[in-house]
Amino acid sequence: MRKTKHIAGVAAGLVLAGGAAAFLPGIGLIAADHLDPPERTDPSQDDTPDRAADIADLYAWHTGDRVNMILTFAGPQATSEPATYDRDVLYTINVSNAGSRTDAEIPIRIRFGSGMGSNDYGVQVSGVPGTAGPIQGSVETTLMSDGVMARAGLFDDPFFFDLQGFKDTASSGTLMFDADRDFFAGQNLTAVVLSIPRDRIENGENPIDVWATTARFGGQL
Repeated sequence: MRKTKHIAGVAAGLVLAGGAAAFLPGIGLIAADHLDPPERTDPSQDDTPDRAADIADLYAWHTGDRVNMILTFAGPQATSEPATYDRDVLYTINVSNAGSRTDAEIPIRIRFGSGMGSNDYGVQVSGVPGTAGPIQGSVETTLMSDGVMARAGLFDDPFFFDLQGFKDTASSGTLMFDADRDFFAGQNLTAVVLSIPRDRIENGENPIDVWATTARFGGQL
């Protein structure tokens, strides 16, 4: 199983936060969101959904001297449920800053497993520019290495969407969205947060593109 979510920068040094679509004229892209594809990740359609490999959203933005990225997955879920850490899923945040905008010059790979930290589970982040080696430690812990911050754990789902309004609009043909109705309010997901010095990501005047994939070792269940 392999899933992709893509967002695109449109100018030198600019990384945009956004949803599933990349604005690359003439280039076809695969996008995914919560519970997509339904036949593999939606519990209403699959008795054994692969929640760990289900990308929810990818956010990326910059400040004056940092590039920040957040990959969310395995949601939405009730706040009473634990985070999702699966050692057999490889998460990759891909960054393109040269040549073809669909080539990943900087693949940042993320894995979970036991024995990586003092907690029951740990996280390992490898491939971050300017680091001497993988960033590794316990989940639910802010990890710092060579100027890079990484944290993995359970977070409130930041995405806003009126799912009922979408269904009502689709069935009636009339816009019926309610700005005060958020399907994701009060629900959690698992996320990986990275903050990287901006000069390690930028490459002159080249645009920056960011997308994420998941891959399950051993193929589909």
